[in-house]
Amino acid sequence: MSDIRPTQIHPTAIIAPGAVIGAGAEIGPFCTIGPDVRIGDGVRLVSHVVVDGHTVVGDGAQLFPFCTVGMAPQDLKYRGEPTRTEIGPRTLIREHVSIHRGTPGGRGLTSIGADCMLMAVTHVAHDCALGNGVVVANNAVMGGHVVIGDNAVIGGAAAIHQFVRIGRAAMIGGVSGVEADVVPFGMVIGNRGRLSGLNVIGLRRRGFDRAQIHAVRAAFHEMFWSPGVFAARVAAVRARSGDDPLIGEILAFMDAPSKRGLIRSGVAAQDDSAG
Repeated sequence: MSDIRPTQIHPTAIIAPGAVIGAGAEIGPFCTIGPDVRIGDGVRLVSHVVVDGHTVVGDGAQLFPFCTVGMAPQDLKYRGEPTRTEIGPRTLIREHVSIHRGTPGGRGLTSIGADCMLMAVTHVAHDCALGNGVVVANNAVMGGHVVIGDNAVIGGAAAIHQFVRIGRAAMIGGVSGVEADVVPFGMVIGNRGRLSGLNVIGLRRRGFDRAQIHAVRAAFHEMFWSPGVFAARVAAVRARSGDDPLIGEILAFMDAPSKRGLIRSGVAAQDDSAG
């Protein structure tokens, strides 16, 4: 006997011909689902949810009232092309969240990974890519083409500039303006965000041991807070600790192409200007 409950569709819901609704899904009152939407098994749309475009909602995801997923992007160049949106399994999308589909000028896809939580009034713009386990707090917004690594945490009312990359397990403080890339495991806070430290709590929650955290902390301090020229400090860390998996991940992130540059600490910037 199957453990999957019967699919439930409220009589006030509007489901376009062609939409696919998975086994055990629950489509609540006044939801609207477009013709190119695929709703996975066990998905719950609480009420007043709109899912449109070429959109896939993964198994077990939950969408709360007045959220919109897969709507056309806020891009004046967009002309109705069949771009896509993907929501990962078990992701939680709370009230008034807006997630826009990709654009032909970007990667044509906006994607949210598995086991994420997007709190109320979050905005995810076109062509963004959020990894698995990402938590975005209330009222945070991001421009187009933002990339956020697994297990990152975005604080309430943070604003992330288009094309910014945020590394794995990084933390963005509330009401921060993020204009440049954030290295993995970093913490950023401020009206115009600056690197404020290592996300030690996040590393502990991800299961890293004391020795691993100590090694990353030492590398962080040398690269971002020690005196001297930044490039020379990075080269020294690379030569001594580049084989460490976590430090190597940070260095690879810093080496990757970037359209926004790298967020650093105010102290480091002052040291470089003096050196």
